[in-house]
Amino acid sequence: MFHDQQREQLRAMYFAAWDKARRGAPLEPLERQLAELIERHPEYHALLARPEVSLEREFTPEGGQSNPFLHLGLHMALIEQVGTDRPPGIRALWQQLCARHGDDHTAEHAMMEVLAETLWQAQREQRAPDETTYLTALRGLAGDSRDRQDG
Repeated sequence: MFHDQQREQLRAMYFAAWDKARRGAPLEPLERQLAELIERHPEYHALLARPEVSLEREFTPEGGQSNPFLHLGLHMALIEQVGTDRPPGIRALWQQLCARHGDDHTAEHAMMEVLAETLWQAQREQRAPDETTYLTALRGLAGDSRDRQDG
C-alpha cells in the first residue's frame, strides 16, 4: 500500500509538471527540470497528458512495455549525479560521452543503461550500488581505459 502511494505521488509530480508546462503556468525549479526532460521525450507526451489513464498503469517488460516513469527517473538521477559530480568523476565521463555521441540526450541514454544495471545488481544482491564498478563501466563507454582490466 505504502509503495503504491509513493509511486502515485511520484507520478503525480510528472503529470503536474507536464500539465503546467503545457499551459504555460509558472514552474518550480524541479518542475521545470521535469518538463524539459519530458519535452525531450515526445513518445511520452500523450501518456503524461492523461493521468486518469496512466497513474496506476503497470508497465511490465513481460508485456513488452518500457516504463516511462522509470526512464524519466533514471534521467533525473543521472542529471543529479552529473550536477553534483557524485560519484566523483561522473561529470567528466558525461562530458566525454556527450562529445563522443554528439549530444547529451544520447549520452544520457547510454549512461542510463549502466545506471539501471548497477541499481538492479545492487537490489538483487541487497547492497548499496558499487560506485567503482559503475564508474568503470561508464569509462568503458567513454573509451577511457583507466581501471579496465585487460586479459
